[in-house]
Amino acid sequence: MGALLYIRLIGFTAGTLLTLFWMVVILGYRRQRNFERVFFFLCLALFLFYSGSLLALNSQLYYAQPPETLNIFSWTVLCLGLCFLPPLLAHLHVEYAGSRALLVSPAHKRLWLAAFYTPVIYFVLRAYPQLTVATTFDFLTPGNSLGQGFGIWLVASLLFCAVWEARFASQAPDFQQQLFHRSLGALLLVAAGLTTYLHVFNGFASRHPSAFADRTWLSTGLALSPILPLGLLVYFARKFNFLQIARQQNLVYAVSVTFFALLYLSLVRRVSLWLDPVLPPEASAAILLFLLVVFIEPLQRLLGRRLKETAHQEMDQAQRIASTILEIARQGSQTNLISFAQQWLKEKFELADAQIVLDDSQFPSLGEEWTDPRRLFPIARGDQRIGCLLVRPHGAMLSGETRAALEFVCEQLPAAFDLCRAIEEKLGLERQLAERERLAALGQMAASISHNLKNPLGSIKTILQLQLENPEMPASLKSETTMVLSEVNRLSSKLNQLLQFSRPPILGHHPELPCDAADILREVAEVLRPEADRRGVSLTAINPPGPGGQQFPVAIARVALNDILSNLLVNALDAAPPGGHIIVAASQSDGLCSLTVEDDGPGIPAATQEKILQPFFTTKPQGTGLGLAIVARRVADAGGRLDWQSPVANSRGTRFCVHLPAVSGRAKT
Repeated sequence: MGALLYIRLIGFTAGTLLTLFWMVVILGYRRQRNFERVFFFLCLALFLFYSGSLLALNSQLYYAQPPETLNIFSWTVLCLGLCFLPPLLAHLHVEYAGSRALLVSPAHKRLWLAAFYTPVIYFVLRAYPQLTVATTFDFLTPGNSLGQGFGIWLVASLLFCAVWEARFASQAPDFQQQLFHRSLGALLLVAAGLTTYLHVFNGFASRHPSAFADRTWLSTGLALSPILPLGLLVYFARKFNFLQIARQQNLVYAVSVTFFALLYLSLVRRVSLWLDPVLPPEASAAILLFLLVVFIEPLQRLLGRRLKETAHQEMDQAQRIASTILEIARQGSQTNLISFAQQWLKEKFELADAQIVLDDSQFPSLGEEWTDPRRLFPIARGDQRIGCLLVRPHGAMLSGETRAALEFVCEQLPAAFDLCRAIEEKLGLERQLAERERLAALGQMAASISHNLKNPLGSIKTILQLQLENPEMPASLKSETTMVLSEVNRLSSKLNQLLQFSRPPILGHHPELPCDAADILREVAEVLRPEADRRGVSLTAINPPGPGGQQFPVAIARVALNDILSNLLVNALDAAPPGGHIIVAASQSDGLCSLTVEDDGPGIPAATQEKILQPFFTTKPQGTGLGLAIVARRVADAGGRLDWQSPVANSRGTRFCVHLPAVSGRAKT
């Protein structure tokens, strides 16, 4: 019995410290997952069980007759942990199954949890009367005091968890996890067998006195059985990143050293009591504490080597992350670079979230949870800050090696942004060059077509016009000739439009810059007004200035602005129905001149709105699809902006608005 007593004493002490260790680690590295929360409360239940048992055992050692109040307190703490142990154990496996996507449905989860948590009320109420009527408490096999039903409940929970462990092992992604789950499943089956013998068939065992000694040892083994999986979990978490706490190496080491120190101090006290007949307790305690000095230097070297290895691993990973970020930067898209860097840092450093902010005005929209300066890492180019990296860890803090790795990554980010920007500019220049080459080829083709077709078309047009003036031409032939002449004019118009589109932008100084937008708008409106009258469309120019009136000087060539307004008005005339209205207007504000062309036609279908600016895209039976492409190109060459809205009102109408840079002073006309 003496050896068994000390085994229980050491085991309960180790169990108390080990569960407290896991509680501290979970609090320090808390994640927003139910699994960690349930694991914390399971450790709390085990802590209450071990601490209550340890308190009762110590009271038996120090008192010939332990005080009743101390026994009641110990029994209350022990039973509280014992009553919540079966449901929390089952709940932990259900949550882990949910994280592994093994649950059938949330309804099954709620059903299982209700089945395991409901008996808690019954057993708590059953244990309470014992605090007032019992004179002795069975601290050796406390489950028997809660009745045979508790044993059945605990066995059901253990078997439930063993089945889940078998499923976890069968679907484990690697050998280490498979080994852990198989070992834990086997231990749960052994614990279920011991619980069945000690608590379900306790009446049979109590009638056989020869089984009493076996029951004490078996009860001790059952009580200390949770220590093995908790200890294995420490090893697997450290070695193979179980529960994803490998990032918090400093936290794990600090808590481990603290609890080993507490365990050693407890051992010193126990040994001092053992050696009391030979040495005074103070002398034996001094000797044992002095022996600890011998292990300080090896322990320091061991921890230093471990922390150095961890720091090297973090820095190696940071270098790999920086290299990967540079590879993404070579794609030339800063948006993709920031998105990738945020996701990559979040995954590789196992963070709850990571945000790269290059604009300080975004800070208010991020919320107060990002304002902690300990989670802010500046991104600077020399002494110039260009942004910052904001991180949110799962736990309360970042470990030292993680902070150093994140700082290293932030030092590499400015180079990545510069590289991305340079490649983006290079790609933009290459696209512009390719576009210019394409337009130059198109211009050569258009010039060749114009040279080869316009002269013959001009001759055909002249001959047809002369034939139409011949009074001897029959009426039937005259109508056909008129139709041919109309087609020749249309073909000539399309050639002119193609030449318009292929004409390169005007670079540098131009003698026509700036020009008066209001004057050109009035001029184009007057040119197209006869066509509008012929179609029965009302063309209204709002406040068109006359000669010497208000001017709107803009930084664009006169011919380019004429192309813009002509194409917009021609499109509006084609869209407006007979009896419809077209409104053109000019205004100036905030350094921009705005030219608006609005019609009340059927509007642009939603399915084609994204394509209307593409060259050669048209919905007209006889259109070339170059009108709006010319407008967009001329506006972009002038550094302006083209906006449109369709429909405008009552599911009808289209409004185009051209915004061009205004020029101070009077326009050159």
